[in-house]
Amino acid sequence: MRTWMDEGTERLLGALGTLDDSDLRAPSRLPGWSRAHVVSHLHFNAEALRRLADWARTGVENPMYPSAQRRDAEIEEGAGLPPAELRALVRSSAAALARELDDLSDDAWRREVRTRQGAAIPATRLPWMRAVEVAVHAVDLDAGIEFADLPEGLVETLARETLDARLKQGHSPALAAWLTGRSATAPELGPWL
Repeated sequence: MRTWMDEGTERLLGALGTLDDSDLRAPSRLPGWSRAHVVSHLHFNAEALRRLADWARTGVENPMYPSAQRRDAEIEEGAGLPPAELRALVRSSAAALARELDDLSDDAWRREVRTRQGAAIPATRLPWMRAVEVAVHAVDLDAGIEFADLPEGLVETLARETLDARLKQGHSPALAAWLTGRSATAPELGPWL
């Protein structure tokens, strides 16, 4: 998982490097978000995961975000930053997260933390959470990276976990019909991340 996180970060930053400043204001593949919104989200996601790493290290609860509203406001504020500042932030927060994960003890890795959705997980899931963010949002940047460009094992694991999450959300009938070829139209699900 850590390899996927590190390689995904490099892939994402490489894709970001192909975009000029005006490209950041263009739409991403996520409805309603510019590429700058995606980059801002990735920066604040790294900061949120750093809070979970701190929780794992200290044992003192430190949630990813104080609230959903604050998360959304941070992303919006970050998207409005000058492009050079936004680029520097996403690079520095990714590096800081990697360092903090490197410094976790064996006990810290076993400690449970809670995701934004409230699920209790061991800290060992943090690299996977970040790997998913950098992989999926590298595609969302619409800068030449497709799911076919991502590591096969990552894509397979992501597909399984996403399907499981969708089934838990009650999409079983529509998904079953589409997956078995009984419906030509994929169900409307909206973004998962």
